[in-house]
Amino acid sequence: MEFREVYCINCKKTLGSYNIKFYNEDKIGELLKTTHSIHVRSGHQVIIKKVVKD
Repeated sequence: MEFREVYCINCKKTLGSYNIKFYNEDKIGELLKTTHSIHVRSGHQVIIKKVVKD
């Protein structure tokens, strides 16, 4: 399965892992604004990367 991971470089941890079937890039962008906004407001570098998990 393919996932998109929201990863915080400063904290060095995965904030969330989202299935590509159900979450497109627009939905993940909305999650960054709502759920993961604390990291973004704090000036942390948050990236979205594609990951394949079994």
